[in-house]
Amino acid sequence: MNPETLIHKYYADQPELEQILLTHSRQVADLCMQICDAHPELSLDRQFLYEAAMLHDIGILRTDAPGIQCFGTEHYIRHGLIGGAILRAEGLPRHARVAERHTGTGLTPEAIQRQNLPLPLQDYSPETLEEQVVCYADKFFSKTKLQQQKSYERVLQGLDWFGEEGVRRFRHWHEMFSV
Repeated sequence: MNPETLIHKYYADQPELEQILLTHSRQVADLCMQICDAHPELSLDRQFLYEAAMLHDIGILRTDAPGIQCFGTEHYIRHGLIGGAILRAEGLPRHARVAERHTGTGLTPEAIQRQNLPLPLQDYSPETLEEQVVCYADKFFSKTKLQQQKSYERVLQGLDWFGEEGVRRFRHWHEMFSV
């Protein structure tokens, strides 16, 4: 399965958005590959990790985020759920879980309720190491500033919105995954 071919299937009529998505996804995938190479002790599934990193944001096309050329109707926070549905329809349930679980450092039912997010009250916390690595790597790259990688400190500042639990989880991942 070629992730770029699958992305093109859904984004062919939106070339600007496709380019933003591909650039961001390649950055995330590249960092995931660096983590995989630097940490053989984790026994990560390299091929799956690459594919999942490339596809984690496939659901942005149906969201309303004009700053990154998304002109859909859904709230941006739902892009993981949308991506999960797309990937399940494509027969990729493991990839779907990554898409659903990469927002922030994962979303708990309590966080969804506390922040009144338009998501079902479920646990969207990354569980497998591959889910965690994609979630971690994704935090270093923005779709609005494609040429910049965020510093560890900058990522921590951005996670404040998700609460202390998210910051704590990211710090733990940094100890495990830093390259």
